Amino acid sequence: MKRFWQAVTIDADRVVRLDDRPVRTPGRVPLALPTPALAAAVADEWRAVTDTIDPRAMPLTGLANAAIDRVAPDPAAFARGIAAYAESDLLAYRAESPAELVAREAAAWDPLLDWAERRYDVHFVRVGGIMHQPQPAATIARLHEAVVSRDAFALVALQPIVTITGTLVGSLMLSEGAIDPDTLWHAVTVDETWQAEQWGEDAEASAALAARRRDFDAAVRFLSLLG
Repeated sequence: MKRFWQAVTIDADRVVRLDDRPVRTPGRVPLALPTPALAAAVADEWRAVTDTIDPRAMPLTGLANAAIDRVAPDPAAFARGIAAYAESDLLAYRAESPAELVAREAAAWDPLLDWAERRYDVHFVRVGGIMHQPQPAATIARLHEAVVSRDAFALVALQPIVTITGTLVGSLMLSEGAIDPDTLWHAVTVDETWQAEQWGEDAEASAALAARRRDFDAAVRFLSLLG
């Protein structure tokens, strides 16, 4: 769709408007944002459109659309999908060799699991290798509670962070301000960094990692604009 509007404004209900016409989600619901900061950022995405709308350049709008159309009708079901990552969290599955990689993973990941164990009064089973190891039922239940307590907009931001990083623990930690985005990113890319150091940079892998980082940053920004 080509740009047809001149002015972008925000009304009293924090709905973004184009020439006084409300922006609507794909489900035809007015795009009402929960905070002034998020409304302003979404409005800026619409102002930045030059000729043709490119959804890839409007990640905040896309996440807001998903929160309203996909998550809000049944947030509990959406939350269950996110909470399922507690059963196979990246941070619990460790390399068995070489020793330097084992040490790097422990240094990057143990502080995050230690935080979660203190924060939620749970225990994680650390696993050597990639074979699935069930986590304690109480751990799964507590982390599920931590996820389902969030509203649709918080959930829609949390979901890509969890899927991109592979860790529910790290994502909850980030959402609670207990870790910064760069530190979390460094932790979840320990293995990629190790591989690059051993075998050199791979252009395709580097491009894929950069794309993941862009999506991660967009979700982190969306989350930051909610509080």
